[in-house]
Amino acid sequence: MEKRNIVLEMSLEFALLIIAFTEQLEQQKKFVIARQLLKSGTSIGANISEAQSCESKADFIHKLKIAAKEAEETKYWLILCKLSPSYLFDDSLLPKLDEIQKLLTAIISVTKQNNHGTSH
Repeated sequence: MEKRNIVLEMSLEFALLIIAFTEQLEQQKKFVIARQLLKSGTSIGANISEAQSCESKADFIHKLKIAAKEAEETKYWLILCKLSPSYLFDDSLLPKLDEIQKLLTAIISVTKQNNHGTSH
């Protein structure tokens, strides 16, 4: 039985929500923010997915750090939407993103700790 990868599942679900949200933004002709949000919001899961086939722990950590950076950028665009009166906003997105960010931070931290006992 294959072990579930919660952070990958969550990032995939989040990417689907981002796609739906950015489609709503595009209907309002908010193309620039929609495009930025679509790129960063779907890139989180793409980097987590890529990390699954890394050849070393260092590469794995690097890919997850990129995913974490993309998550931070996504948070910025979502907060911009939330604060701008002319943009719509989905209240469910930031808490879901926060969960993903916490998991990424924990995975990176544990992997770094486990990596100290091995040679590079």
